[in-house]
Amino acid sequence: MKLSVLDIAIVVAYLLATVVIGILLKKRAERSKKDYLLGGNTLPWYMLGLSNASGMFDISGTMWLVTLLFVYGLKSAWIPWLWPVFNQIFLMMFLSLWLRKSNVTTGAEWINTRFGTKKGAQLSHGIVVVFAIIMGLGYLAYGFIGIGKFVEIFVPWEYISAYLPFDIAAEYVPHFYGIIFTAFAVFYSLLGGMMSIVWADVIQYALMAISSIVVGIIAMNAVASHELVVPLGWHTPFFGMNLDLDWTAIIPEVNEKIKNDGFDLFSIFFMMMIFKGVLVSLAGPAPNYDMQKILSTKSPREAALMSGSVSLILMPIRYFMIAGFGVLGIIYYGQLDLLVGGKIDFEQILPSAISQFVPVGLLGLLLAGLLAAFMSTFAGTLNATQAYIVNDIYLKYIRPDASNRQLQRMNYTAGFIMVLISIVLGLYAKDVNDVLQWIVSGLYGSYVAANILKWYWWRFNGHGFFWGMVGGLIPALSFRFLFEGVLDLYTFPLMLLLSIIGCLIGTYSAPPVDEAVLKAFYKNVKPWGFWKPIHDKVLAEDPNFKKNQDFFRDMFNVVIGVIWQTALVIFPIYLVLQESVPLLISITVAAACTLVLKKTWFDKLPKEEAEI
Repeated sequence: MKLSVLDIAIVVAYLLATVVIGILLKKRAERSKKDYLLGGNTLPWYMLGLSNASGMFDISGTMWLVTLLFVYGLKSAWIPWLWPVFNQIFLMMFLSLWLRKSNVTTGAEWINTRFGTKKGAQLSHGIVVVFAIIMGLGYLAYGFIGIGKFVEIFVPWEYISAYLPFDIAAEYVPHFYGIIFTAFAVFYSLLGGMMSIVWADVIQYALMAISSIVVGIIAMNAVASHELVVPLGWHTPFFGMNLDLDWTAIIPEVNEKIKNDGFDLFSIFFMMMIFKGVLVSLAGPAPNYDMQKILSTKSPREAALMSGSVSLILMPIRYFMIAGFGVLGIIYYGQLDLLVGGKIDFEQILPSAISQFVPVGLLGLLLAGLLAAFMSTFAGTLNATQAYIVNDIYLKYIRPDASNRQLQRMNYTAGFIMVLISIVLGLYAKDVNDVLQWIVSGLYGSYVAANILKWYWWRFNGHGFFWGMVGGLIPALSFRFLFEGVLDLYTFPLMLLLSIIGCLIGTYSAPPVDEAVLKAFYKNVKPWGFWKPIHDKVLAEDPNFKKNQDFFRDMFNVVIGVIWQTALVIFPIYLVLQESVPLLISITVAAACTLVLKKTWFDKLPKEEAEI
């Protein structure tokens, strides 16, 4: 066993703390649907922002990002644009404000504010629920795989198997560990709802912040006393047509990893990421824990502040740790145990580096933090998916007059079913990157067309939304089999085209949304875009109405915000590498962007503080 008694005690203490949080907040969560799913809209924006950042500080993603930094160096700062990470900037600038004004519980419930309640809206509502459940299952399976692979390094199966009455094939040992730790996340998230998730996330972030600082300092000391042997171009975020990173003379196996990732034609890959990323960001948040945190805020102003705080809270601390582990992995590569089933698995860099370089006591703290990171993401995703099952299926179609006790039972039932299905899916997934690519390029890609048009085009209706989502979901679920071996990102344009065709056919095969619904939506949300016919009608009724004329300011802020966020990613990496000039440049860029955004974004936010 590679854990000391002190390390085990720290991990157990954290797990017990999550149980206590769930029990203490159980009664608060049982008061109403709103208390359970949204924390009663009483949580301050900074706590929700910290919680959201903690949910994104997930263990599977951290394993993936450490691997990326190890392989691609500073160029790895761009690859998370696959999500895209800069969607938080679009939310920060305008979309969180628009979404929170709806005052609904879930993204599917939002459909009624835009499309009304007729057949088209019912179809749209149904397809959003289906999408949310599929995405929730994907994220749960993704986290499930990551935690199992992580724990396997520290608790070798040979130490555990002697005490169990059954044996498990080597490839399923990570899944066994995944089930064990999933049980704790399920317990506190089901009992305490959103409130327990946020408080558990506060503890998790504190653990991760301390751990990140210590790991980064350990790596900086290693850099000071060892030469960092990496390919030419590893130290710079800039790139040409090709990636041009040659590991042949250093670690030849890395070249095979780059080939399998499909990132070698980096300029084409980068342009595709921007193309897809901007569209995904304009579509607004997918129906997951990020959307639920926005809907849980007290007001539109706090929703924007919450989304804006995520990058500042998350990026510097997370990338200080990522850079630390990536650098330690390169310097001490020969000491890492990366063999899994006779093959090198680069996703083992993070757990193997922790096992090798983190001292006793801190190891337990770091493990507790990373376990908490897994449980934070898992619990947040589970809560968001439960919201759709309970609010948008059970309450809407099965038992509209359900009591709080019946809602509580349904929440528990829905949660357990989702967890069981995600475990089965996790058994069939190859690795973390495999699930990740499917989620960010497949599922997110299918969401784009319909969800852009719903914000920015008045004529778009529920039928168009439904057929646009169907036109995206079918390719998302089938292209992996039709285009085997092709990076999901590269099939996105075809998926987008099919989805747009579905949107247009659906829209023009049915009448527009009721005028009253459109006017109410436009007057409340005030989106910019192609709304002139509705704007004219609203203005005729209310001559004092002011349209949203902030398009150019919002787009300017988005550009500045993306530069700001990227600088927050790059400067902690250069800090670990102790490269003074690039470090000073990136900090200066981040500071300059902050000053600009103070004037062009923060000072322009609405002043209302009370819940709408």
